[in-house]
Amino acid sequence: MTLPAGWTARRPTLDDVPAILAVVHAADTFAIGHPDFDAEDVRACLTAPFFDPARDSWLAVDPDGTVVAWATVDNPSGVGREFVEVYVDPERGAQLRAPLLARQLDRVAERAAERGVPALTVRTAVFAPETRWAAELAEAGFTRAKRYVRMRRDLADLPAEPPPPPGVTVRPVRADDESDLREFHRIYDTAFRDTPDYEPLDFDRWREHIPVSCRAWDEWFVAEVDGAPAGALVSSDQALDQDMGWVRTLSVLPAYRRRGVGAALLQRAFAVYAAKGRTSAGLGVDLTNPTAPVTLYRSVGLREVRWTDMYERIVPAAGV
Repeated sequence: MTLPAGWTARRPTLDDVPAILAVVHAADTFAIGHPDFDAEDVRACLTAPFFDPARDSWLAVDPDGTVVAWATVDNPSGVGREFVEVYVDPERGAQLRAPLLARQLDRVAERAAERGVPALTVRTAVFAPETRWAAELAEAGFTRAKRYVRMRRDLADLPAEPPPPPGVTVRPVRADDESDLREFHRIYDTAFRDTPDYEPLDFDRWREHIPVSCRAWDEWFVAEVDGAPAGALVSSDQALDQDMGWVRTLSVLPAYRRRGVGAALLQRAFAVYAAKGRTSAGLGVDLTNPTAPVTLYRSVGLREVRWTDMYERIVPAAGV
């Protein structure tokens, strides 16, 4: 890894959380216009399953001892794709992204060998202002795999929750009832099977890897049609710093699509967010999703606010 003269690279520790957070805030403000991380998010990254800070992450430090870049590899489930992030202070560390990326790709090759697979697919995100990053990824052999769109709606003008279509009911998940959670997982797993990037997890692994940010169970909803489970919605508190309720996943079984189930779930979620004082609601949508959910989301008042491109490369295992 080539760094400017006088600069150094070292592994992060939990003592570096404030310095890392400053870098991430600078990077996020450049990319999306506001900070999108807090100290707990950094700490969670450094202590995540299938992640070793002493092997999977680097800090770049300037001659004055200031951390100006942080590179990490993320794979919360330990299966499927790897995700590489390289955060830099855009005013001082833009030149560090390419060399740190090269080091992380070497590490992904090692992780593939450790997992006993011939290669791993690695992804990383690019936001609209990050034109230099997009060019560096292309030079490193990445291609654009897909585009995500972030959508939001204000809740100040939220109308009263409309009645659901005939036969449709929406209720919170019964989180203390394993059979209800299993049914919830079945809906989610079945509904996402027809999306190109879905990586299925069995129930036990799925439950084990539910993020802490997604455990506000009163914001998880199940939709039924004539008493039969038909759809499910998971919320996350990842945007609470923006007073936003966030829909992490919305899933509707194929047999019940285009019958108002998805809209009923979203409208219930919006009503709950508003009752808790949230000022807006948001979600991200994968434009490659064959169910074309953007039309549904617009129908409930969501509008596009920005896009994110996902870049991808296959990395052969070390020694292959």
